[in-house]
Amino acid sequence: MQSARTLNEIVQRRPPGVTGHQWSCATRTRFDFVVFAADRHSPLFGVEFDDPGEHTLDTRRSQRMKHAVWAAVDLPVLVVESPTLRPAVHGRGIVDYVVDARAYAAAAPEHDDESQVEGFCAPPTYRDIIGRLPDGRSGFVNDLGAVARAAAIEAYVDRQLADPIIRGLHVEWRDGCAEGWGWIEVRDGEYIFERTRVAPYRFSCGVDPGRLAEDLAALAIGEQLKVLVSTEPPLRTRRQLEHELVELLRRHDEMAGDYLFDHISFE
Repeated sequence: MQSARTLNEIVQRRPPGVTGHQWSCATRTRFDFVVFAADRHSPLFGVEFDDPGEHTLDTRRSQRMKHAVWAAVDLPVLVVESPTLRPAVHGRGIVDYVVDARAYAAAAPEHDDESQVEGFCAPPTYRDIIGRLPDGRSGFVNDLGAVARAAAIEAYVDRQLADPIIRGLHVEWRDGCAEGWGWIEVRDGEYIFERTRVAPYRFSCGVDPGRLAEDLAALAIGEQLKVLVSTEPPLRTRRQLEHELVELLRRHDEMAGDYLFDHISFE
């Protein structure tokens, strides 16, 4: 794994069908991380962290050109969009997680025939492996939000929170992107809220991208909890979150698969 690599450091020639302007735009930006094959020359995929608060019309136009170039050079890319998660702090851990998840998924045997046999139990997915957590409890050891969830319980015991549970939801969109929400109640009707988007371009995360996005949202909440004693993070009201949920559900036709969170309401 290498950090801060530009596309023209990875791909030496502009591919056919890519304009000079597209190539210039794509090669000016840096991947936060690039994962290489064992030979250290062949890139397996790039990773980019993106802050949605910095989006403008120009950046969106630039993103479309980058995506076209990534497709032309056949480079898989994972984009993590979050206002809180930063590549310098969280990036390497997230990329290592994805590398391990992909390796686990690739090594998993095919069970098409065995799955029809009565009593057959498929092995757990990488995300669902149960083991010993850092706080000594048993739980999902590959939940990127596990440490944040433990920190939330401690903050609740210290009377910094009104609720000890980081709650969440996720959806996957027809365009291949996934969106995860996380929230926790600080005071009655006031919440820390995080939204994380995961966009795998021609790329498999090794885990369900929706659950990955939701776990990353929990991880981001954990970052907010670290400063809760000294600095209160921006809070959302129950009414604001209900509005966000209504807007999400209006896009139901754009969702891939079923929406599994009808039980959630902020009313």
